[in-house]
Amino acid sequence: MAELNTTLVTFPAGATSGTATVLAVRPLAEGVGVIVDTTPFHPLDHSWPDQPGDTGVLSADGVEHAVTDCLTGGVGPDGEFAVGPDIPVRRGDETWRWLAVHVLEGSGSAPAPGASVELRVDEARRAALSASHTGCHLMALALNDALADRWRKEVRTDGLDHPDFDSLAMDTSRIGLDASTDRYRLGKSLRKKGFDPEGLREALPEVTEKVNARLAEWLAQDATVRIDSPGPELTARRQWVCELPERTVEIACGGTHLHRLGELASLTAELTLSEDGTELVVVTTPKRA
Repeated sequence: MAELNTTLVTFPAGATSGTATVLAVRPLAEGVGVIVDTTPFHPLDHSWPDQPGDTGVLSADGVEHAVTDCLTGGVGPDGEFAVGPDIPVRRGDETWRWLAVHVLEGSGSAPAPGASVELRVDEARRAALSASHTGCHLMALALNDALADRWRKEVRTDGLDHPDFDSLAMDTSRIGLDASTDRYRLGKSLRKKGFDPEGLREALPEVTEKVNARLAEWLAQDATVRIDSPGPELTARRQWVCELPERTVEIACGGTHLHRLGELASLTAELTLSEDGTELVVVTTPKRA
């Protein structure tokens, strides 16, 4: 597999179909992994597994194969092949070549290297994940604003010049078909950085109201959304760009998104504080127009 180059991807522009050439087929615990030169499929990022991999169909010579998952794979400097959590380095390591691995169920026949194939992403599933991912970024900006007065020290700010609580406190972020779920740590480390959690439980209804009011305001403006990418490589450092009324905001992101905020009829966030006050959980639910 030493001849494989980093997969080229078309999903950042919203593509859900395309043709490609099979470069390699590898056995996986989940089935068979098919690697092609160019794909519209978004793979799960093993370094930051927030948005699931796309599913869909891979067709060759009139035979359709169900793609049950799409994972990040890589080839190391010594030619070793690894997938997902078995990859020992972070995505983008320049000594590795990075691949989108299309998972086909079972150990049956798969298109051979050199075959021409058609790739079709499950569009409804992609649209649901894109809505949740766009909503996740908007929530982060609104939450940063709502918590801005709780910082006692200067810290890095987001694209709207508010203290970036989202990135400074983030533990995990997961993008689902119906909602996104973000978990934030409110422990000693965040306090040392200057965040004051005192009275947050009592203030949570007010904070929630502020977040949701800001989200509703942004949706009403129907701002445009796009992904900027310096190149077609899977590892290109892409940016989510949203032209909010205040200013255009950029957030580093490798996922998929809506094209306009008007594609959502509503976006609501539910905030919950753990019993010991050390974790804030935000579930953000989009409703598509």
